[in-house]
Parts: sequence; C-alpha cells; structure tokens
Amino acid sequence: MKLQSYTLNNYKNIAQYASLTEEQKEAMEVIGQVLPFKTNNYVVDQLINWRHLENDPMFKLNFPQKGMLSETHYQQMKTALESGNRELIKTTATSIRLELNPHPAGQLEHNVPEMNGEKLMGIQHKYRETVLFFPSQGQTCHAYCTFCFRWPQFVGISDFKFASKHGEQLRDYLCEHKEVTDVLLTGGDPMIMKTAVLEAYLEPLLHSKGHGVKTIRIGTKALGYWPYRFYMDEDAADLMQLFKKIQSHGIHISIMAHFSHPVELKTESVKSAIAQLLSHGVQIRTQSPLLRHINDSPDLWADMWKLQVNLGCTPYYMFIPRDTGAQDYFAIPLEQAWQIFRNAYQKVSGICRTVRGPSMSCTPGKIQILGVSNIQNKKYFVLRMLQGRNPDWVGRPFFAEYTKQAVWLDDLKPAFGEPHFFYETELEKILNEPNLISLN
Repeated sequence: MKLQSYTLNNYKNIAQYASLTEEQKEAMEVIGQVLPFKTNNYVVDQLINWRHLENDPMFKLNFPQKGMLSETHYQQMKTALESGNRELIKTTATSIRLELNPHPAGQLEHNVPEMNGEKLMGIQHKYRETVLFFPSQGQTCHAYCTFCFRWPQFVGISDFKFASKHGEQLRDYLCEHKEVTDVLLTGGDPMIMKTAVLEAYLEPLLHSKGHGVKTIRIGTKALGYWPYRFYMDEDAADLMQLFKKIQSHGIHISIMAHFSHPVELKTESVKSAIAQLLSHGVQIRTQSPLLRHINDSPDLWADMWKLQVNLGCTPYYMFIPRDTGAQDYFAIPLEQAWQIFRNAYQKVSGICRTVRGPSMSCTPGKIQILGVSNIQNKKYFVLRMLQGRNPDWVGRPFFAEYTKQAVWLDDLKPAFGEPHFFYETELEKILNEPNLISLN
C-alpha cells in the first residue's frame, strides 16, 4: 500500500471530504493555520467511521475540531483568513502559538544540554539515565495527533524546533555521560525515516564502546497510523535487519508505541506489524494520554490494555495531556483521571497492570496521581514522582490540597500549610544554575 498524505494544501482530495459539515470544514481551515494538520489514507480509510463523525474518536484525534482553540483565538484567526492577507495570517498564527505554551515543562530552557560551550538543540537530557534525541529527518509524522504536545516541531518556526543532523554529536555526548543507559529517538516520528537514514544516525553509537547505553527506544505512532512501515514498505526488511544488528551489539530495542483507542489495534495490518516486530526481538511498550472526547472511559482503557497484552505488547503509561496546544479541549480533572485509571485497573488481570498512571510530565519530573485521600475529614491529592530531575525524588509520596477542577500540577498547592512541595528548593537550584540539567 502506498502512503498518501493529506495536509491543508490537499485535504479536499480526501474522498470523504464531502461528508464534512460546513462548520467542520471551516474549523479545519481556521485551526489548521495555528495547530498542524496531517493525515493519510490508512487513517482515513481504515480507522475513521465516516457515518458517525460527531462521535468518532479517530476523527477527533486526527482532524481539527472547533473547540481546540479558544473562542477568542478562533475568531482572531478566522478574521485574518477572511482578510486574505498572507502576512496577517502568518503573524496572527504566530501570536496565538506563543500564547499556547509551545515548550511546556522547560523543554527549551532547562532540558537542552551543552557540550564544548554549544547548545545541543537535537538532544534533551532531563533524567539521569535517559537522553532524548531528535533526528532532523524524523521531525514529521505519518499523521498528526490533535493533542500532540510537540506541535511546535511541525509549524515551520525554526526557533521552536528540536533537531540534529549529527549522530556523532549524540555519541560524543553519551561518551561524556556514561550514566545514560537509555536513548529515546523521538520527534516527530523516527519511523518516518528511511531505514538507511535511521541507520546512519545510529552507526556512530553502535561502533563506540565509550558509552553506557543498553537500550534504544523509538517513540512512534507508526503502528497506529502506518503499520505497513514494519512489514510492507520497500525497506521494511532492512529495518528488521537493522534492529537485529543493534541487538547484536548488546543494545536492546524497544518501540514506545502510541495507541489512544482500541480501534487502532484491530486492523489486520497492525496485528501483522506487531507480530513482525516481536519476531525480531523488539519489545513494544504502549502509552497514550487520557483524552476527553477520545478515550475518557475506564471500559475503553481496560479493553485497550487487554488487546495490547493479547497482541504481545506491554502497557506502559497513561499520561495527563500536557499544558500546551489544545489542552483545554482534551483535559480532564485530575480526580476524574485517577478514577478512570483506577476503575480500568480493576477490570484487568495482573498481566495488564504493568501500566503506570495517570502521570503528568512536568518541570520537576513525571508525577503520578496515586489518588484522593481523606485525612481528618479533609480531602487531599496523594502524589509521587515516577521520574525526577533529582533521582532521589523518585518514589517519594507527597500531598497536595484537593482542588476539584485541577487539571495540571500548576493548579495544585502543597498540603498541610506547607509553603512548598518537598522538591521545590532543589528544583529552583537546578533551573537557575547554568548548564545544570539535573541533580545526579
């Protein structure tokens, strides 16, 4: 099957375009000027139920919806479009984007390391053992998710973008930081790259013994949006050989697969792709945000985890949508998110309970909502860190005042009259000291 991509430039070529309402068409035009839009023939033909678009989760996951911008921003962009003035459209889009927190959790300010006095804009190093690498040719996707917190990678503003053309630079950094055991290739989607390009990035790492890397992770939506990449594309066999080659160098391969709804796991294509990867020794871990309008149901999550396990995948994370882009459209109050996770968790056997969540990837680290507890007749959030800028923070429970409408860490205050959460003094030191990524 040949990939056919659709963007704002050619989406009217989608055969089902005529089934959209005028309001839906307008929303695509308006919101697509601010947030990126891209889909493909696999998503359009096999994942979306075009007879019931109003309630179809894959349509909302892939196509812009009016509520994804505030009414103020929507009207600003609509007015700019109606003017026909290209420069006004561009400046309006940029202005709105800057108000959408384009780089949450200090990605740009606090996660980018330096080496020899140079900022490494294709690398992020937030947690001691893990480095993120953004190969420049992998900074697009087969299709874009409307919730994506990395939307700035795709909107054509170079100052927003993480990317590197240099596998040698990654190798040199890792040889200086032998505490790093895991490299996560991310984007965008590294699986958009041809195998030869991916191999060129990894070769310097494979032929060096001066680092401590034991696992290469690949963050990808390709299993959900273009499973043919793994068993039918012209270089799919080469990709499997590359995975074998990596393993022959003593490095484990793990696909960090993004599945947001059970429908993505039900096509024969995705089943074939998963089987192909597993047969070549590749582990598949699954993750997704918990999204209003898409998957805010415990039954749905339980079904999704069961399907994943039955196909040989390992449920890994349920995330809270990050505080960027269309967060207001997708966000769920933290207490409700915990209840959905808890109720889903109760519906599955122990083999599915590898999943962790609901988790917020925020400035100090990955913070899990353990629940809401009553202490002396007052409700509190119980939290803990799954990852932290200081490894000593990991696993430590802490409490926050209960707030019914809280959707993110910034909405919470320390419990019991404490002036700060336990990590805040150390966090301030990390954020204010030049070149200090974390406390190791």
